[in-house]
Amino acid sequence: MSMARAAEPPGIATGINQIEGYLLLQTERDAARERARRLTGRLDWLTSAQRAEVERLYLQDQLAVTERTLRTVVRRCEELRAEYQQVYRTLRRRLLLICLLGAAGLVGGFAAALTVR
Repeated sequence: MSMARAAEPPGIATGINQIEGYLLLQTERDAARERARRLTGRLDWLTSAQRAEVERLYLQDQLAVTERTLRTVVRRCEELRAEYQQVYRTLRRRLLLICLLGAAGLVGGFAAALTVR
């Protein structure tokens, strides 16, 4: 999700993601149809019915491959998000601890300086 989308309400971001997914799928479907036509165009011995069946099967197979690939990418993105969130939480805790220790050191230094007078 982009920085601009992070500020949007979840419903809007979800809707935009769904539209992007739909458009991505339509683009891949069109590209797979074109690949199927190019394939059957080289098989000039096919009848019209055979050509249509080969194109249908090719398209079906290509869309299944695309779906598996996208599911793998989504799963990996979710894994990376979880990993990065954990790293962020750890870094945030460390920074907070450093700030608290630094503040305690400053307070201790000021207290020591005041008692020395």
